[in-house]
Amino acid sequence: MDTILSVAGVSKTYASGQRALHPVDLDIRRGEIFALLGPNGAGKTTLISIICGIVTPSTGTITVMGHDALTDFKSARRVIGLVPQELSVDMFETVLATVKFSRRLFGRSAHDAHIEQVLRDLSLWDKRHAKIMELSGGMKRRVLIAKALSHEPDILFLDEPTAGVDVALRRDMWKLVHRLRANGTTIILTTHYIEEAEEMADRVGVIDKGKLILVEDKAALMKKLGKRQMRITLSDPIAAVPPELADWDVKLKEGQLVYSFNAEDEHIPELLAKLGALGVGYKDLETSKSSLEDIFVGLVERDAAA
Repeated sequence: MDTILSVAGVSKTYASGQRALHPVDLDIRRGEIFALLGPNGAGKTTLISIICGIVTPSTGTITVMGHDALTDFKSARRVIGLVPQELSVDMFETVLATVKFSRRLFGRSAHDAHIEQVLRDLSLWDKRHAKIMELSGGMKRRVLIAKALSHEPDILFLDEPTAGVDVALRRDMWKLVHRLRANGTTIILTTHYIEEAEEMADRVGVIDKGKLILVEDKAALMKKLGKRQMRITLSDPIAAVPPELADWDVKLKEGQLVYSFNAEDEHIPELLAKLGALGVGYKDLETSKSSLEDIFVGLVERDAAA
């Protein structure tokens, strides 16, 4: 899969001396969904704003589909769509006029069929003659997405696209993102909702305190860093974990033996056989695996301790 966007050594330090972004190197693959995760103030929006030409970097280069985003800004920006966190539209204008105007801003000729399709995909067609001020918060956010898609971008940035919207709308947006990717659009999203990244992303980047601390394929990340647990409900209570189980990572919690292991672990049968040999009976087994959120929290905590 070829690279559609390349960020090399990009950093941002403000005149006050505050470093918002340490040097970042990142390549985005054509057609992928890339999720950028991080706490509030981690640098997610700063990085996106630099790539989209809203903020000037202190160092580094950005190449978008072969265009230098710093010296050939117009060409680079023409292939990018941005859905910002903040609502930035004329509240007294209609939905249709707003989206059409956004297309013209990028020098694209009128294409009513495309605009209609975008509005239908976002369930906005029936609201096309309504003024922005008359819409609900969720509908206003859909208008932001329609504006970003109006000029048919190859790359779409979604900065916290579902912040403050209900679960139903969030899932509608997930479906839209999958449809866009199926049509060839490359998507980069930032989110607080880890389940969004787990649901949609091909790759995940974790940013904290202005540092990009990890970039990895989601499946590989969850396999490498994900943990599994087996909770063993005992037939009779015990006072402590038998010393004979020292070779296993077993803890006693709330009357259960809790065994933490990696996905590749092949020693569970040995553990259960050992319990039988020790005369420790059990009446139930339950296994679970860590989520992307568990991995994310662990990475951020590890970075803070470093």
